[in-house]
Amino acid sequence: MSVYEDRSAEWYQAWRANMRGDRTTTSIVPVIRLLAQQSNCFAIVERGRAMDAMARERGLMDAGELRKHSNFGKGQMAAADYTLEPNIILSSNDVGGIGGTLGGLLPGAYGSIAGSVGSKMKFKESQSILTLIENRSGIQVAVAEGSASATDAGGLLGMLGASGGGALSAYTKTPEGKVIVGSITDAYNNLVKAVKSYKAQESASPNGHGTGGSMKVN
Repeated sequence: MSVYEDRSAEWYQAWRANMRGDRTTTSIVPVIRLLAQQSNCFAIVERGRAMDAMARERGLMDAGELRKHSNFGKGQMAAADYTLEPNIILSSNDVGGIGGTLGGLLPGAYGSIAGSVGSKMKFKESQSILTLIENRSGIQVAVAEGSASATDAGGLLGMLGASGGGALSAYTKTPEGKVIVGSITDAYNNLVKAVKSYKAQESASPNGHGTGGSMKVN
């Protein structure tokens, strides 16, 4: 799976404008990569900036500069069977009354901690939508929504474990960063559930999708 981040989208511009401090945290791709790696549901293929480094190594191979057994020949790159596209809705309205609901949704200690914190604090909200596209056909095979406020983002981040929370520390310096990561985590968990229960849609055409539908036109 590859991850596509539309940096011309309005949500991305708002996210970048709201982030303060370390400007390197304005991409959410590393967050999704971490979630995918920890869930072990998808293998992530590189289609971003690291492709330049991959191309340099192949250029060195073609120029004869690499060692004999470096093995950077053709036909080794894995195809991206799917593309995951995130879309995010940011809300600037303060929200309250989350503590009780949160305590009911999160298990064990997370619920009690979130309940006590939620009754005292108000932060912004975020909603994330993750769309999974099958690259060969271009058909959407799964879509999932997730939401978070800064009061419940901590519990969602805690579910990633110590290593996951540490890797995302740069994203959690601001309320905006917390709710973004929290809503993406929620959406990704829901996406995994959707993929596990996926059933292929039946096409109206005997030759498959895109070869004729059942709604006729004059």
